[in-house]
Amino acid sequence: MPAAEDSAIPTSTDVLVIGSGYTGLHCALQTARAGRHTTVIDTQDLGWGCSSRNGGQISGEIKPDYDELNRRYGSAEARALILEARTALEWLGEFVDQQGIECDYRRCGRFVAAHSPRQFEKLVASARQQIPGLEREQRIVDPREQASEIDSDYYHGGMVIDSHCSLDPAKYQAGLAGLARASGAQLIAHCEATNIERNAQGFRVSTVRGVIQARDLVIATNGYSGSLAPWQRRRVIPIGSYMLATEAMAPERAAQLMPRDRVFSDTRRIVVYFRRSPDGRSLLFGGRVSVFESDPVKSLPALRQEMLRIFPQLEDVRISHTWMGFVGYTFDTLPHLGKEDGIYYAMGYCGSGICLASYLGNRLGLQLLGREEGACAFDKPHFQTRPLYSGKPWFLAPSVRYYQLLDRLS
Repeated sequence: MPAAEDSAIPTSTDVLVIGSGYTGLHCALQTARAGRHTTVIDTQDLGWGCSSRNGGQISGEIKPDYDELNRRYGSAEARALILEARTALEWLGEFVDQQGIECDYRRCGRFVAAHSPRQFEKLVASARQQIPGLEREQRIVDPREQASEIDSDYYHGGMVIDSHCSLDPAKYQAGLAGLARASGAQLIAHCEATNIERNAQGFRVSTVRGVIQARDLVIATNGYSGSLAPWQRRRVIPIGSYMLATEAMAPERAAQLMPRDRVFSDTRRIVVYFRRSPDGRSLLFGGRVSVFESDPVKSLPALRQEMLRIFPQLEDVRISHTWMGFVGYTFDTLPHLGKEDGIYYAMGYCGSGICLASYLGNRLGLQLLGREEGACAFDKPHFQTRPLYSGKPWFLAPSVRYYQLLDRLS
């Protein structure tokens, strides 16, 4: 459940953060602890977006591999980006532990499942050819040994990455909100910002509940960025990700699906991801099964069919819940943080939001405070957009169909 909202809005504040997800709350936590009067506002309930609606999988990875990053930026920057993402993973585990956030955080490892023999060979090659200095703990699981990880014949072996983790996203978000409020930040739900004006004192932000004058302004809306911040909106692609939860099963039946209780994703471009619920009794299953539909009930049949392709033995198991949220993608598939026209921002986590949104929100808060430890590799790449793109991804449908075709051909 979201933390209780603060009722009255201030007429002025040192720091105004728009967005109460992981990015906004981590930024607010830093500025509030530094003594800055900090206000966080959100259009909906606190954490209403993907920060409380995601699959709870934590990777510390970015989409482009070393070869792609090396082509774009050179070896030094490629290494810096990859290592910083992995640093974020370690940092998050330490943060949750040190702050005592009860959110079912576990280092469970990930099974990356190969959806074809060709993809399995690619996983084998990548495991054998790790870049010196960028090695990580991983091991190949032969198709003949696959049953030790997953009770399914759909896949063709895979790879285990030991460092990946899981948590309960809504509990984590609520824990962050509690920390921010205890540090002095004011959190205000149902307070949509409608206009931003620059003035001599900083920013005059109009909301549906009144006007707030802020010295510093932070946009932390990621996949929910709208017309309020057109520069950011033109650089983030909102992509719907859909999830379901099965009804509770007998513990032994649920355990048989994934004996080692890891998080799972596969090698398809239109990826699916799944894991057991923290209590171990339900399957949480997610994927991108619709391009423009925002009603998860309408998308449920397609998502359930994806689940049954992998686990046909669940035909008799009912679905208890279904939901969706918007993931923020970028044109270079990298997250970004920085400052544009005086406005601080961090966004575009491309499906790795628990780890990277938390870490970059923290770094953004440190940058706003002018602290050297806020330096971050992700504020260096140029934040790209494309001609004719204004925030509505008209190109998404043909792109998804193309990737689905490539997945079938592979």
